[in-house]
Amino acid sequence: MGEIKDFNCTYDNSAGINGEVTAKLNLTFPDAYLHHETMAELSKALKEHDGAAFCELPFCHTVEAEAMGGLVNYGNDKTGPRAKEYICTKPEELLELPAIDFTTGRIHEVLLACRELRDQGEHVVLQVSGPFTILNVLIDARYVFKGMRKQPEVMKKVFWKLGAEILRFMEEAKKYDVDLISYADSSGGVNILGPKMAEQVVEDFTYEFLKKAEALADDKTMILLCPKTSFALLGTGHAKFKDHLIDSGTHYGEACIQMVGKAKFAGQMCIKNVGYQLESGIFKELQLI
Repeated sequence: MGEIKDFNCTYDNSAGINGEVTAKLNLTFPDAYLHHETMAELSKALKEHDGAAFCELPFCHTVEAEAMGGLVNYGNDKTGPRAKEYICTKPEELLELPAIDFTTGRIHEVLLACRELRDQGEHVVLQVSGPFTILNVLIDARYVFKGMRKQPEVMKKVFWKLGAEILRFMEEAKKYDVDLISYADSSGGVNILGPKMAEQVVEDFTYEFLKKAEALADDKTMILLCPKTSFALLGTGHAKFKDHLIDSGTHYGEACIQMVGKAKFAGQMCIKNVGYQLESGIFKELQLI
């Protein structure tokens, strides 16, 4: 078994919300975060400000948790939605949370905004959160780590309960013509979990979860992985990189768009790093082993 390397997160784009952009829009906040029309307008404005090749939605990492009962502070024109207060104190309580209803609430509006942008000819990156990120909204992290040490089987059930909802979200996104689905769980990176626990999460959840997600990648959809996830898979021997030649100097986001239908997983760089160029002319597809 190899070593899991960490990835240092650096963003060149308006990760979440940019006050300079919102100040120029005739929108009311936080109401703009709740409706698909204003979500789409804001996402497109952020794309143009950053010079990105794609629009991103949503503007936070709280949508899935809220749809399962989590409480959210919707923020304002300078800070997007964030966790408000925890609703669970025991891992067992997480297992009782309801399944996501994709026909109502903010998560439905996000999907409608994705379709609206696609109808306008935009490429859309839907940011989908992993279990640790979702749990950050629902329960204090200390109970998560305590549960992983003392109730590993219960926590494994929790991860797969959340995993099932994440897969359903991905499946639903395809119905709304989303072409790029980004899966990230930086709250569960090796820098936070440590090598031993990070490896256990890959073995108990991440690898099998992504094997299921892989079936959703097709000629119209590609899945983008956070490099923290890529490195965890590579370090545990569950994945490898396959090189594809593209034009040297192509921006990473543009390369991902070009590779839809040709690769199932991207994962060499953070999609939020919109200024990153593939100077070598090599796009690295992550392949599960």
